[in-house]
Amino acid sequence: MPSPAAPKRDSRIERLLTAPIAPTVLRLAAPGIVLVAFQSAVSITDAFFVGRLGTAPLAGLSLVFPLLMLLQMMSAGAMGGGVASAIARSLGAGNEKAARSLTVHAVIIGVGFGLVFTVCVLATGPSIYRLLGAQENVLSEALDYSNIIFAGAVLVWLANTLASILRGSGNMVVPAAVLIGATLLHIPLSGMLVLGAGPLPKLGIGGAGVAYVVNFGFASLVMLAYLMRPGSRLRPLREDLRLDGRMFWEILRVGAISSLNSMLTVLTAILLTGLVGRYGTAALAGYGVGVRLELMQVPLVFAIGQALVAHIGTNIGAGQVERAKRIAWTGASIAACVGLAIGAFVSVFPNAWAGLFSSDPAVLEACSQYLRRVAPCYPFLAVGVALYFASQGAGRMAMPLLAGAFRLLIATVGGFAALHAGAPVSGVFLVIAAAMLVYGGFTAWAVYRASWAPGR
Repeated sequence: MPSPAAPKRDSRIERLLTAPIAPTVLRLAAPGIVLVAFQSAVSITDAFFVGRLGTAPLAGLSLVFPLLMLLQMMSAGAMGGGVASAIARSLGAGNEKAARSLTVHAVIIGVGFGLVFTVCVLATGPSIYRLLGAQENVLSEALDYSNIIFAGAVLVWLANTLASILRGSGNMVVPAAVLIGATLLHIPLSGMLVLGAGPLPKLGIGGAGVAYVVNFGFASLVMLAYLMRPGSRLRPLREDLRLDGRMFWEILRVGAISSLNSMLTVLTAILLTGLVGRYGTAALAGYGVGVRLELMQVPLVFAIGQALVAHIGTNIGAGQVERAKRIAWTGASIAACVGLAIGAFVSVFPNAWAGLFSSDPAVLEACSQYLRRVAPCYPFLAVGVALYFASQGAGRMAMPLLAGAFRLLIATVGGFAALHAGAPVSGVFLVIAAAMLVYGGFTAWAVYRASWAPGR
């Protein structure tokens, strides 16, 4: 991307280029980590409220969760990473005009993908959930939740795209604060709509879906107003409204490949959900509760990853490639420590997590078996996810995509082999753990070998 002869950078960008690495990563990640705590509360409380309705609604929530994860991963982590990386590299090179133009193109991409999600999931959702083994009562619950969520997919995409634009400029505080405010709206609204309160009707599992859409609609409005305020460096000018294929490419060359990686991740989760469902409703519900902790860890590492995208992208744009690699390894080390802490605790005390969602002994046993076998590999998952985001910042996504493909292959082929060999569900969980280990190890090797020099 062309840059001015004399780069012009604000103080926030200069700090990303010169400040000590570890403190800067932690400073950038801190707002996102706080946000994750609040968003984790959303996931936990939704499951808590829905769990009060019975095992079938909880199983329905588990069926929808992989598609909901895909919505979030693609809008915030995959395409969102492509947006943040492109803007960070432009600002690192001192090209504010390109950053403003990228803002316009990013919003168009976000709205377009949101509409695609709505059409595709509303049309294919029933078939997907039946394929995953949903019986009539579980299928009905899943559709009550899914149809509402994905009817509002544009709002989710728009909110996460706007947040990624701001993060690409090194501004981590505002998007985190807005999304935290949205979660504070979601939690009580979800409880009141799921269970009924006062004048609000009892909508069952669908109430959690309504709260989710309201959450992201609120966040979209607030972040759009902030981005368009007078004096904003990313507020598009009239000349920036002209569409340019190069700007779409600058985002999509990272975001599209990252989206394929997200699809592989969610396809893995969908196939494994269907596989575990063959062991019965209790096993499915227990697996859903257990994997929810794993998938909540991803957003926690995602907070570190968001810091890496902006930090590394800015340094790549400024030509500081060696510093960018040091940033990547620093972030991966921090993420590994997070995964180790979570994994060690739930490996020893699995019911401290499982007991939050169910008192059914069969569900508790399935969840405990999952956590005891998979949680020790959480550090490998954390390293793989952190280096995936680091690769986004560098604009190098081919090898992380291959790592995701290996994980899918090992988990699904090994899992189905265990099923057909008559292994108990714990055997499938061991295969999932092995796939996670390979994913983290291969991604680390790939980043170590990769050259991030521009043009290579």
